[in-house]
Amino acid sequence: MKVLLSIKPEFAERIFDGTKRFEFRRSVFRDRSVRTVVVYVTRPVGKILGEFDIGGILTEAPDALWDMTHSHAGISREFFDSYFEGRVSANAIEVAEVRRFATPLEPSVMIENFTPPQSYMYISDAIGRNADDKRQYELL
Repeated sequence: MKVLLSIKPEFAERIFDGTKRFEFRRSVFRDRSVRTVVVYVTRPVGKILGEFDIGGILTEAPDALWDMTHSHAGISREFFDSYFEGRVSANAIEVAEVRRFATPLEPSVMIENFTPPQSYMYISDAIGRNADDKRQYELL
C-alpha cells in the first residue's frame, strides 16, 4: 500500500529537485507500514508527478522538529511557524529516493472517483507503477 499526498506545486518541485527533503504535516497516516508517498500536485497542475520512498517519520514539538530539519526543509521558518501555530506536535516525512514520472499521470484515470485529499489517501501499490514499462520513472 502507498499513500497519496496533495502537495502544492512549489513544494513538489522542491521535492523533485532535492532541495526539500522533508514534507511537513499536522497529522500523518496511521499505517506505518506505508513506505511510499505518491505526489499529487494541486491545481493548477492537478497531476500525479511522481513518488518518493519514506526515509522515516519524525514527530516532535515544532521547535525541536525545526531544529532537526531546517537545513533541508525547503520552506522558511516563518511558513513553518505559521503552519504549526498552536500545535504541540509536528510531523515531518523524510524524503528518501525520489522518482519523477516521465509522463505525469491523470489521477482520475488511475483512481476511480478521484477527489484530491485534504490530508492523505491510501492507494494501491500499482498506482504509478507499470511493471512492464520501467521507463515510466525518471530516477532523480
